[in-house]
Amino acid sequence: MIAEDEAIVRLDLRETLEEEGFEVVGETGRGDEAVELVRQLQPDLVVLDIKMPGLDGLAAARQIQQGPRTAVLVLTAFSQRDLVEQARDAGVLAYLVKPFQKEELLPAIEVALGRFAELQALEAENASLADDKQGLEEQLETRRWVDRAKGRLMDDQALSESEAFTFIRDSAMRRRTTMRAIAREVVEGGLAP
Repeated sequence: MIAEDEAIVRLDLRETLEEEGFEVVGETGRGDEAVELVRQLQPDLVVLDIKMPGLDGLAAARQIQQGPRTAVLVLTAFSQRDLVEQARDAGVLAYLVKPFQKEELLPAIEVALGRFAELQALEAENASLADDKQGLEEQLETRRWVDRAKGRLMDDQALSESEAFTFIRDSAMRRRTTMRAIAREVVEGGLAP
């Protein structure tokens, strides 16, 4: 998707991208419309100018990063260091200064898409680790309850550890519930063989 307020640059960008096999799913000359179009169209990449009416490209990039993620490339006439840093902080993955050449645009697009793929992979890995951690915590909590229940059954009912475990497991299967729920009942005094 292209967000560029200069119509001639927008047309040039569209032609260049389409010649290289990219599909341009939307275009606008306003930053606020760019945010809305990205939310509607969910493109793989958005090319943003910094200076646009409605909302500047950096503010648009920040808003875009709050929704479903999209790779962002800034294409602008401004190359001041503070703008580059603001772009980086807004989640921009590549920065290209106008006037651009096709030979510069395509590598910048590939860098933005490559960095975006890396970020998505890291986010997926972090989510998986969080799920694994939560799963491990659940397993530990269940084990704690089962160990406490086994101890209670061994003390109160004179069962061996193996018999206590078998009672908890079989009760859970019979009642179609978790071993943790059965163990909790045993510990709280509501269940005994």
